[in-house]
Amino acid sequence: MIWSLSSDRPVQRYSDHVAAVKAISWSPHQHGLLASGGGTADRTIRFYNVLTAQMLSVVNTGSQVCNLAWSRTSNKLVSTHGYSQHHIVIWRYPAMTELVRLHGHSTRVLYLAMSPDGESIVTGAGDETLRFWNVFSKVSSRQEMSSILTNISLR
Repeated sequence: MIWSLSSDRPVQRYSDHVAAVKAISWSPHQHGLLASGGGTADRTIRFYNVLTAQMLSVVNTGSQVCNLAWSRTSNKLVSTHGYSQHHIVIWRYPAMTELVRLHGHSTRVLYLAMSPDGESIVTGAGDETLRFWNVFSKVSSRQEMSSILTNISLR
């Protein structure tokens, strides 16, 4: 739902997901572009133009979407996943081409944060680890898209 401060009713409402909405993220590159991710029974990332109130596209990810974050420097999107696959995916928008699938967590990837410089992400999971990934480096290679720390225990 999209709300206005001048009303107690939503201005827009989207009900396309068939399970809980677990993740949302505004594009920093296209005004009005919103990405949303659905839970275990949905497993999709949906894109909306909230300026025109239209759903633009949908991609089935094959697993619960837990987080979404846009790259600050390119039209790429990071998604983290839970049941039934516990991984991180880097997508190229708008084609939604899967650029890389990152593995390292053994349970649902619950948390995602972008570094201040926009080059790295950190993920946290139910396996009690934090993993750091250099995914948007200015000098990018597939080898660099790996966890730079094996894990950090949260205990």
